[in-house]
Amino acid sequence: MEELKAYSDVDRDSGARCISIAQYALIRINDYDREQVELHGAKWFALEDVPQLVLDHNTMIADALDRLRQKTTHKPIGFELLPEKFTIPQLQSLYEAIHQTKLDDRNFRKKLLSFDLLIKLDEKDKSTSKKGAFLYRFDYDKYKKLEESGFNFVL
Repeated sequence: MEELKAYSDVDRDSGARCISIAQYALIRINDYDREQVELHGAKWFALEDVPQLVLDHNTMIADALDRLRQKTTHKPIGFELLPEKFTIPQLQSLYEAIHQTKLDDRNFRKKLLSFDLLIKLDEKDKSTSKKGAFLYRFDYDKYKKLEESGFNFVL
């Protein structure tokens, strides 16, 4: 959970003065409490399908997405959202979803591998093709050491 910002415009609610402190959290899509979601009537939406929400809540979503995009330019947060073992195309798809843009396959792979933060496994994911794609793990220990020395993850 991370605080996004305070929303306090005088006119944000016509009924009364209302101040909201927005927070956001990143979770793996399958790692949420289904009972709580059902209990509170929460729903998942693709970004392009988010309905019109009350007050300035659509602005809150846009601001959270902007913050997430900023974070992905200097922190490897994409690895937190994937399973422990992932393919490079899965990671690329995640970054494309966050940035809502198509990334060049070769440049993405080349840049990502240049950081030397991935551990290539002997396993392949063959769910999308007969040849399959190699699985990788993120090397958190190496990243932490690099981060302490001033390394900036710019993808």
